[in-house]
Amino acid sequence: MLRKVAAEFVGTAFLLATVIGSGIMASQLSDDPGLQLLENSIATGAVLVALILTLQPVSAAFNPVVTAVEVALGEVKLKDAAPLVAAQFAGGFVGAVAANLMFELDAIQVASHVRDGPGMWLAEVIATFGLVIIIFGGMRAGRTDTIAFAVGGYIAAAYWFTSSTSFANPAVTVARIFSDTFAGIAPASVLMFVVMQVIGGVLAWLFVRLALPAQTTSARGAT
Repeated sequence: MLRKVAAEFVGTAFLLATVIGSGIMASQLSDDPGLQLLENSIATGAVLVALILTLQPVSAAFNPVVTAVEVALGEVKLKDAAPLVAAQFAGGFVGAVAANLMFELDAIQVASHVRDGPGMWLAEVIATFGLVIIIFGGMRAGRTDTIAFAVGGYIAAAYWFTSSTSFANPAVTVARIFSDTFAGIAPASVLMFVVMQVIGGVLAWLFVRLALPAQTTSARGAT
């Protein structure tokens, strides 16, 4: 369990450092919002591939919704979920602080970027639903060696086809409060994002149970 907690902490920290850091770098390099989003999405997709490939043999969820679905499907014991989720939230916070410090900003900020409205809320349901079925579809088909590429590609694409730019992760969402930069999200916007992510996760869990037959593999990989 200690190894799994460490993997979730480090993986989520690097994920947030990439999401926020690449957003800051993109803003410094270009004034074009489209180019900024392209740079941010490529970096995020690429780091997800690298992190999952590296940490999947230990634990590579990096996402409380994914961990909750693992519990619901019997892949993770309920008593083990709490430390894993705590590590994800703690790692996300550390990653956000690290990104701020690398670009010589205040270590802890409060984001002012309001992300609100029915369109974005629906986008978070869809983004999270898609992410979860891709992860567990790969697992249940026995293609655990391809999950890293599927997740990285999906998230890079979901930056573009969702109006919310696909947060799809409560730990990521909360951590992005603490950087008032390109990737930040205002505290007032967080609750509805997380609620929609949970709804997306529940719908995905139902879909996985209905449409994707279980396999005997217990390998894990996510985001």
